[in-house]
Amino acid sequence: MIPMLNSLTKSSARCDLTPREIVEKLDAFIVGQELAKRSVAVAIRNRWRRQQLDAAMREEVAPKNILMSGPTGVGKTEIARRLARLTGAPFIKVEATKYTEVGYYGRDVESMVRELLDNSITLIRQQERIKIADQAAIAVEDALLDMLVSPPPLAGLDADGEQADVESQYQRTREKMRAMLLAGELDQRTVEITTQQKTAPVMIGGMGMEGLDMDLQGMLDKMMPKSSQQREATVEKARETLLEQKCDELLDDDKVHSLAIDLAENMGIIFLDEMDKVIGSQGKSADVSRQGVQRDLLPIVEGTTVQTKYGYVRTDHILFIAAGAFHATKPSDLMPELQGRFPIRVELDNLSSDDFRRILTEPKNSLTKQYVSLLATEGVELVFTEDAILALAEYAFEVNQRTQNIGARRLHTILERVLDELSFEASEIKLGRVEINRVYVFERLQNVVDDEDLSNYIL
Repeated sequence: MIPMLNSLTKSSARCDLTPREIVEKLDAFIVGQELAKRSVAVAIRNRWRRQQLDAAMREEVAPKNILMSGPTGVGKTEIARRLARLTGAPFIKVEATKYTEVGYYGRDVESMVRELLDNSITLIRQQERIKIADQAAIAVEDALLDMLVSPPPLAGLDADGEQADVESQYQRTREKMRAMLLAGELDQRTVEITTQQKTAPVMIGGMGMEGLDMDLQGMLDKMMPKSSQQREATVEKARETLLEQKCDELLDDDKVHSLAIDLAENMGIIFLDEMDKVIGSQGKSADVSRQGVQRDLLPIVEGTTVQTKYGYVRTDHILFIAAGAFHATKPSDLMPELQGRFPIRVELDNLSSDDFRRILTEPKNSLTKQYVSLLATEGVELVFTEDAILALAEYAFEVNQRTQNIGARRLHTILERVLDELSFEASEIKLGRVEINRVYVFERLQNVVDDEDLSNYIL
């Protein structure tokens, strides 16, 4: 658990990155789309700038929400995913299509704020655990020593001197065991621990149930008797379990919830994907609900107060980043009032053949590097030549132009097709070094690309 907490500390420290630094971090994973990166970077930096203002001015500065439009597979969602890891702020990504107008069957838009608060509570709990980690570790260490070293029976000892000698010997033994425990020498010894059985979560569904924010789970936990279970575990496993229990005991839930609400209100980011799908079209009965979703989104984005089981959350300063392909529609088809709540518009570019080449080679997690690592586990040294990379990029671009344009996701289907035979046989045949060149790519793709029907179904 401690490594996870340390990683959170490093993540939280990144909140003060400059726009240029944020763009550089995004460049490591996303090719092109400089305008979108710059807009997002400035919006994130403005969150930090607002926190430096005095209270009166801070209340007046509203976030500049962003609307990103562009074809599928060009990096809209990936920017959001990477942004979540760069900022130590509460962040959720939701699809606008999940929501329906109040009164219709489905989720209401306020549930996204509740999800954001849940994310914020998780962040705060982890941050608070860092502060109490040392205190909890000492308590767990003493608890383990109590299990490993039984206290001496003092009954029957007449003289005070005898009791003092026994007590002194017990303390010496305990300190020796403490040194061994800290050195990890007792990790495989077995101890008996008591664990609390948690009540199974209560699932409530149905129309309108999203609005019922009663803490039924908490009520049941208080009403139902606590059930405990004795089980044996190694010292190593017992330390993890006891540390988890001790941290939960030491955490002040009211303080966590208060800090989490403040963090969500001032630093929270909601990424609204598939925004174009809530735009109605002529003659469709579902348009009533779609337009209703837009109307329900309006007060959330503009600024309102949402009731949750942890308290009231204001959305005035939550940053909203919306995205959509807008193939059959355009951003101006949204309700005028909602359009005005997204003052920054960014149009992402279509991917060229050169962009595909860069996507295959430049990012830290590029597909070619992933396949090299995967097949290395089977003893295969996979090598992509420069002409093979160019061929893959050209085929991906060509298929996107001739069939449906799915952006960079086309590379997944292309590479799977090229490496299908190799992936199947790698575990049985020790192939050693395998070079993927232009001829290799041509032999496995050309026939499929030439046949338009096959391209539609396979690639």
